[in-house]
Amino acid sequence: MLKAKILFVGPCESGKTVLANFLTESSDITEYNPTQGVRILEFENPQVTSNNKGTGCEFELWDCGGDRKFESCWPALMKDSQGVVIIFNADIPSHLKEIEMWHSCFVQQQLLQDNQCLLIAHHKPGSGVDKSSLSLAAPLNKLKLVHSNLEEEPEEIRVEFIKYLKSIVSSVSESRDREEMSIIT
Repeated sequence: MLKAKILFVGPCESGKTVLANFLTESSDITEYNPTQGVRILEFENPQVTSNNKGTGCEFELWDCGGDRKFESCWPALMKDSQGVVIIFNADIPSHLKEIEMWHSCFVQQQLLQDNQCLLIAHHKPGSGVDKSSLSLAAPLNKLKLVHSNLEEEPEEIRVEFIKYLKSIVSSVSESRDREEMSIIT
């Protein structure tokens, strides 16, 4: 069975844990409690397989705390990850600047491809969702951007996340195939 490690990163209070719980169908959290370091959620998604034979895939979703006091742990968190989801609260202007740092540290330093990264503009319940007003700096503007609002359109983010998981599985599978071919030849 194929395994894939995906990091959820971003500023404090952006909704990483709420989204992680929703997308992995884990428990609901009703009050804000900052993630200390990292939380690892293991899950499978029956809609995501590693090949046309229907072989399943196991995912590790690493819900990383957004506090920079954990920065010394980041290299360990990044080790062997195949994807990064950068989550930010679109209603907090400082988050737009902060996500540039998250992208630099977690995507560029690992030399991940654009298709291995997903940007989620998370809108908390009761916030006015304005999908048009976000202007992202390069290279963030090349990444897939998805808006999430679990109150109004919960299934939209689930569908987009499944598409993202499928692209990660495809990438991991191709990498594994290349590695196997290099051993054979």
